[in-house]
Amino acid sequence: MSYQLPDLPYHYNALEPHIDEQTMHIHHDKHHAAYIAKLNVALESNPSLEGKDLAECMKTVGSLGLSDSDKTAFINNGGGHLNHTLFWEIMGPAKQINEELHEKVKSTFGSVDSFKEELSNIAATHFGSGWAWLVDSAGELKIYSTANQDSPYLKGDTPVIGLDVWEHAYYLKYQNQRPEYIKAWWNVMKVL
Repeated sequence: MSYQLPDLPYHYNALEPHIDEQTMHIHHDKHHAAYIAKLNVALESNPSLEGKDLAECMKTVGSLGLSDSDKTAFINNGGGHLNHTLFWEIMGPAKQINEELHEKVKSTFGSVDSFKEELSNIAATHFGSGWAWLVDSAGELKIYSTANQDSPYLKGDTPVIGLDVWEHAYYLKYQNQRPEYIKAWWNVMKVL
């Protein structure tokens, strides 16, 4: 079973003016598609992974019997696919507040605004390429960042909200102004 690029759940221009159409085309059609293509190559070399849940494989990647190069390809490209799939799903042109998550965020961080400030700070100060995350870690909400396409599943956590801070996510519109991109992103992050 090979992985396929999921369709965006909205039009490429649906997130404007916050995220521009050209960035969405490149980000989805080029970057995400490349992760899937490389993941499929890694899976061809490892038929024992056929049909297994990708998130579960990420949680147990150390015990899958992969060569070092295949393990690296699996982490980078499997993570890239999982991370981006969530990213597209939590964004949208209209809010669809998840009330249960909303209440849990308020309970954990004191307020949604406090949560947004903390996640924004983690995202803005992350050095280099990576992600800022809200994760479910054994039933508790936590915020942290990961490098490159590393997935929270590698730590046994379940990603809830992921903010892509790779330059390809924002550079066409925001250039080197990552904090401006982060501020704008909250306008299209639909679940809170």
